[in-house]
Amino acid sequence: MVTLALTDSELRQRAWDAAATVVDPEIPVLSIADLGVLREVSVKDGRVEVAITPTYSGCPAMTMITLEIELALERVGIPDADVRTVLAPAWTTDWMSEEGRQKLKAYGIAPPLPASGRRALFGAQKVACPQCGSVDTEVLSEFGSTSCKALWRCKSCREPFDYFKCH
Repeated sequence: MVTLALTDSELRQRAWDAAATVVDPEIPVLSIADLGVLREVSVKDGRVEVAITPTYSGCPAMTMITLEIELALERVGIPDADVRTVLAPAWTTDWMSEEGRQKLKAYGIAPPLPASGRRALFGAQKVACPQCGSVDTEVLSEFGSTSCKALWRCKSCREPFDYFKCH
């Protein structure tokens, strides 16, 4: 196979595009780019380096995400990339893209409130139901199917739903 030489900028973009296709294994409608977990892609001495930040420091999905990034890069002809986890600054839901928030809602998970609409990690003031849009909702459990979600219920349509917690 003949490969054309790429500039560092072209290689960086190819690597970013490939890494951005990796989905979160816990919420497969979101890519790691949607989540803001994909922080940076750089090229140093012809080698690609990818920086990712977990949604929280103990996130069990990071090992799988790292492996999926490596595989995605290999598929586009970038072997032996360095994928590193960066813990500072800590990830925040403010890094989530607007497209990612819309994907969550369409999937049935209430997206996190923007920084201006929340008061604390626990006890968001008004979380809209992703099914009917009502804000007449209540928390059932601060802990949902994954550590980053809480279980809520809509009082209008009576449907339970996950809320992606703010941090």
